[in-house]
Order: sequence, then C-alpha cells, then structure tokens
Amino acid sequence: MGMPVHETLLERRTASRLWSRDLSVFGRATTPDVSDAIRNRLGWLDAPTRMRDRLADVAAVAREVRSDNLTHLCVLGMGGSSLCAEVLRQTLAPPDTRDQIVVLDTTDERAVRDAASILPSHSTLFVVASKSGTTVEVTALESFFRAWVHAGGNTAPGRQFVAITDPDTALVRHAAAHQYRHTFVNPADIGGRFSALSLFGLVPAALMGIAPESLLDAAAPMVEACHQDDLDNPGLALGAFMAEQALLGRDKLTILLPESLTPLGLWIEQLVAESTGKHDRGVLPIVDEPAPGPGGMDGYGPDRAFVLTSLPLDDEAVAHERALVASHHPVFHMHSTTRDLGAEFFRWEFATAVAGIALDVNPFDEPNVRDAKSRTTALLASDGALPVEPPLTARHGVLGRSHRPEGVDAAHGFVALLDYLPQDAARAEVVTRLRTMIRTRTNAATTYGMGPRYLHSTGQFHKGGTNAGLFLLFTGADATDTPVPGESYSFSRLKHAQALGDFAALVANGRHVVHFHVDDPTADFSAELERLVTEALLAQ
Repeated sequence: MGMPVHETLLERRTASRLWSRDLSVFGRATTPDVSDAIRNRLGWLDAPTRMRDRLADVAAVAREVRSDNLTHLCVLGMGGSSLCAEVLRQTLAPPDTRDQIVVLDTTDERAVRDAASILPSHSTLFVVASKSGTTVEVTALESFFRAWVHAGGNTAPGRQFVAITDPDTALVRHAAAHQYRHTFVNPADIGGRFSALSLFGLVPAALMGIAPESLLDAAAPMVEACHQDDLDNPGLALGAFMAEQALLGRDKLTILLPESLTPLGLWIEQLVAESTGKHDRGVLPIVDEPAPGPGGMDGYGPDRAFVLTSLPLDDEAVAHERALVASHHPVFHMHSTTRDLGAEFFRWEFATAVAGIALDVNPFDEPNVRDAKSRTTALLASDGALPVEPPLTARHGVLGRSHRPEGVDAAHGFVALLDYLPQDAARAEVVTRLRTMIRTRTNAATTYGMGPRYLHSTGQFHKGGTNAGLFLLFTGADATDTPVPGESYSFSRLKHAQALGDFAALVANGRHVVHFHVDDPTADFSAELERLVTEALLAQ
C-alpha cells in the first residue's frame, strides 16, 4: 500500500511548489502544451493581493452608478462568472436590496421574461460577465436586454451596461462599439471558476453595496496560511482529505454548511466538480442534500466523505459530526462565518488545486464542457425542428428515450436530476422530497442541476468523472418563444438544443441517461417531475 495522500503532498512540498509555479508538481499533466495552459491559469494565487490596485476603479464606477439612480442590478453570466455573484447576493448584500438584484445564468424562457417583468428598464444596471467574451448564453441575454432597454426609451442603452472580461475579447470590442458605461478587464491568467476574488467577484460585490476590500481582507490570513508545507495549511489539509477519500472510493464529497453559508454550496460544487471530474476519476460534491432524520446516518453509503462547516460554538454541528463518525464516515470539520467568505473562497480554490494534483489531473481545464457546447452549436445550425436521435417515444404518459451502455450496472453511485423544465421557484420543495426518496430507496447520493447552469458546473464530472451515475434529464415545452435578437433562434430553442446536446455528450461518454419530455406547455412541471422520477426509479 502506498503512502497516504497527505504524507505524499507534504514530502513533495506541494504547497510551496505550487506557489513558486513549479509546474512539475502537476505530475503527468505537465506535457508541454498542458504546462503552458496551467502556467496561464495560476493568477488566482495572487489575486487577493494584486486586486487591491483595482479597488479605486471599482469604487468609482459604483459611486457613479448610484449617483445616476440605477437602483437595480442584473448580472448576466454563467458558471464561475456568475455563481460568486449569486453567493454574494444571498449572503452579504444588504437584505433590503436583495429583491433589487437578479443574477441571471439561464436561457430559460420563463426566467428571462420574469426578469424583464420585475426589472425597471430605465434604472437597471446590467453586468455582462464572460471570461471568453463569447459565452453563448451571456451573448443571448445581453442582446435581449440591450434591445429591451432601448425599447424602454433609453436611446443610449450602453450606459446601463458594464462588462467584465479578459483582455482583447470580442466583449471588449462589443462594449466599446455599444458605448458601455465601463469595461473591467480581468487578468487573463485567472480561470473562471477560480475568479471569485478577482474582478468577477469584486465588481458585483461593490455594485451590491458590499465593500470589496472586506472580501480581500478576509482572504489575506487564509492566503498566508496556505503557504505552509504542513497540515496547518488549511487549503492543503482540505485538498488532501478530498483526494485521499476519493482514491479510497469515497468520491461523493457531501458538503454540510450552516444556514447562513448554504448559498456557498453551489459555488463549491462548480469549482470542485469541474476541476477534478476527468480521466474517469474525480470528486463529486453533494450540496443542498436534505438532512436525514434522527438515526438516519446509515442512509449514507460507503462512497461518502463529509466536509462539515459550522459556526463557532455550534453544538448541533458537533453532534452531527459525532453521529457521522459513529457510523464510520470520514469527516473534515471547519469553522467559518459569512464574514469569512473571502477566506472560504481562497481555501476552496487552493484545496481544489491540491486535490487535482493528488488525483493526477489538470484542475484548470474542462474538456467535456467544450464537447457539450459544440454539440449544441451543431444543433442550432440545423433547420426546422431540432433533430432528436434516438427519437422520443411515448412512455410513462410523456415522451421519452434512454441509453444504457452494455456493462453498466443498474445500481448507481449517484443519481443526477438534470432539470431543463420551465423554471419555477416552487420546485425546490419537490426536489427536496425527491432527493430524500432516492436516498431512502437506493442509498445513492443525488445531485440536482438546473439546465443550462449545471453544464458549466457538474457537467464536466458527468462526462469525465467516474462512470457511476444515473442521469435523469427533463425537458418541457415552453408557453412562449422569445427571439434572441440578431440570431435565428429563440431562447426556447437555445435551451432545448443545450439539453439535447448534453444528452448526446452523455451518450458519447458511455453514461446511463434517461430523457423525459413533457410536451404540454400548460402542465404542472413540478408535479410531472415528481411523478416521472418516481416511475423511473421503479423501472430500474
């Protein structure tokens, strides 16, 4: 048996070599091409320090926006460009302003139209966040809302737009052409999911009324601690735990957070799953999972490891940890509060990089995300109805199709609910019931992803990680069909193409996937989701 992961990481001085940009620390990932890619993705290490030079510029724009009476904020982004903003909105934004902030990371017809119905066209500032500057969802949303602002009477709609992007992207040029209020150019060496403490997090923070320097101040002691080559290094210790448990077969990393930090789970999920889920291995974060009842720890399977974050002097969390340990589950326990959010962003970024090193993967690429994107693009280029192969047939009272590769067992380590149905806030309660039911009946972990958001998150693990999942994908007919300005397709068609592209990518990677389509736009989609998941489980 080999040396434990944490001992190997210490012996190899992983922390100090990461800080010194010694690319050999990444092992087999360091072929010449990959080395260059990794070298150009390590800027997050210094972001908490070098971003301080940008705070005056950020503060000046925030003051200007307030003086111009732009009272509402809408962030248009996907994945790492928007999830940090959503965490900040739910945790640190002043409670009396949260209803004036929308983070829109979807192509869902209903969500786009709902946002347009609640935001005032004359006093909303739009933040267009895209590292590449060409993200299809963000481009579609920007063109829709810029036209919408113009239709509301603003003959210079660019004054209600701010961009955050990399140097010399198409978005930089687009923003200049359409006279945006300001363009924030982020360092190119910071990847999207590692960008929380860069301009992608700091600019939305300032516009929400959160002092961005407070995030950097909170991060500073964590950055210092993560330099150490010992297990007092909080990022190294967490990363070692994640990787060691995954290599022992406990790759379902169950994230337990106090209520005040619950929104952080979605950000952690994206960071860890997209960074580690490749080459048939990785760490799958399980977030927002309903807690078991008293004595319910046995409902957790032997593929689980737990990261428990608690508030100081949290007796309930201590009792929870004891119950997990008594049931022979490994637990990594941390203390934190919302005021430490900047520190948690950095801790998890460092830990994820360390876990990638220990798992022998490049934590900074996302090869299977590109696969799903290219399939979506090809579908959008088709004329007429979107091609569906294999075709949908009548089953369970709706249309459906499935793919189970030869040799894939009916028992699964996790069940992924992939929800492309028209969005509905009331669905959260249904999803909670379904995840509890699945765990009770199958002992399997569950994840829930809203499409297309999850394509930039767990979508990488789905196709590149351990092949142990049952993927239940749900689509539904939209009641409306809103054109994307300047394109030949609507939001409805774009979202449906993304769902079909993901199905095809899952099939191409040998995954067991079942697709249900509800063809009635007047249906109660949440009720249909509950019925179909129940029937799908019974059919396994």
